[in-house]
Amino acid sequence: MLYWLADYMQDHLRFFSVFQYLSLRAILGVLTALGISLLLGPWVIRRLNEMRIGQAVRTDGPQSHLSKSGTPTMGGALILTAIFISTLLWADLSNRYIWVVMIVTLVFGAVGWVDDYRKVALRDSRGLPGRWKYFWQSVAGLGAAIFLYVTASSPVETQLFIPFFKNVALEMGIFYVVFTYFVIVGTSNAVNLTDGLDGLAIMPTVMVGAALGLIAYLSGNVKFAQYLQIAYVAGAGELVVFCCALIGAGLGFLWFNTYPAQVFMGDVGALALGAALGVMAVIIRHEIVLFIMGGIFVLETVSVILQVASFKLTGRRIFRMAPIHHHFELKGWPEPRVIVRFWIISVVLVLIGLATLKLR
Repeated sequence: MLYWLADYMQDHLRFFSVFQYLSLRAILGVLTALGISLLLGPWVIRRLNEMRIGQAVRTDGPQSHLSKSGTPTMGGALILTAIFISTLLWADLSNRYIWVVMIVTLVFGAVGWVDDYRKVALRDSRGLPGRWKYFWQSVAGLGAAIFLYVTASSPVETQLFIPFFKNVALEMGIFYVVFTYFVIVGTSNAVNLTDGLDGLAIMPTVMVGAALGLIAYLSGNVKFAQYLQIAYVAGAGELVVFCCALIGAGLGFLWFNTYPAQVFMGDVGALALGAALGVMAVIIRHEIVLFIMGGIFVLETVSVILQVASFKLTGRRIFRMAPIHHHFELKGWPEPRVIVRFWIISVVLVLIGLATLKLR
């Protein structure tokens, strides 16, 4: 909105032309979202406490988690509010990619909100039934996939690019829709599984979001894209504003979510942020790089799959508890140690992902 205002005002005052620069709007997006999170955070936490929207803790998990019972959850609504306000203020709202990302994030956030609300407010331990949760996730994921496929303006927008190789791209055709669906829904649920310790999910999400923002900026610039030999996607650069809003909102939330957490993001935040990462990676054609940078999310998901498969097939568990961060807790690692070490791993994986831009 402010972008359009500045575009109009620059005809009268030359100063407003600076707001045409994507880099400036990205910086303003970070600061705006960060400011909103920090300012609204205490009020949101207070309201959640008054409404008795507190986290229920499993008794069969690490005993140190029992003290977290009653901690406000659904704090992801704060993250999404900050992201949406900042993006609406500073992004070019005529850009279709901005709307795709925001709508997907909103739908997945709504699914998570209903699930959280049923669990903590209505005291329904089942939350939103799984079939309905995946139905609405599928609607959003398939909707985004079909829209991106139909509106693709160049062949590169539906090709699968293989990192570390020059000019290696696979034609996917209609399979692009299926692949995109699994990337969006899979990433959403992977981030949700990771959200089990204070700050564990939000910091890797911020780091991966920052890396995707950089890649989006490069992919949306024809000269940078040609130099790095990556897919040029016209208009994708505008996603850097959304990514920066995610960074600011995530860091602002981490202020209150860091150990010991004053608030948890809940499914409303985890499902939405995961979906946002997935759809952005699809748009900029870096899905495989997303799997590398989001290796922590992949590890958490695989640990659950292996645990369930092993127990059903053999009656034995591979890990003491899944997702795997609980396994390390039950081995005696203090929660902050698990969190920080997973953060360090995320930093390394993000750097490896960024290295694919040059190592080809």
